[in-house]
Amino acid sequence: QVQLVESGGGLVQAGGSLRLSCVATGSIFSINAMGWYRQAPGKQRELVAASNSGGTTNYADAVKGRFTNSRNAQNIVSLQMNSLKPEDTAVYYCWARWNSKDAWGQGTQVTVSS
Repeated sequence: QVQLVESGGGLVQAGGSLRLSCVATGSIFSINAMGWYRQAPGKQRELVAASNSGGTTNYADAVKGRFTNSRNAQNIVSLQMNSLKPEDTAVYYCWARWNSKDAWGQGTQVTVSS
């Protein structure tokens, strides 16, 4: 099993920055990829950014150039969010892929005021 615990998030004005962090515990050497999804009210959960063990990172078009996903260690990932916009408001979930399974964090709220 893999468990994910997130930290960070909060309220920020448009144009500001926030940093999210996530630490995985359990079967961490089975983790192939780590990253972040988000879900805004009334919308489906969507990929924000994900990094695989080979060092490749994929970003949603909406966040390219503003967000940076860093795989700091086998079991740690962080998301630096700059130039935040009100449309970035959502619950952000840490995600890990391990042994063909998905693990999810509990979610952390990010609110961007205009």
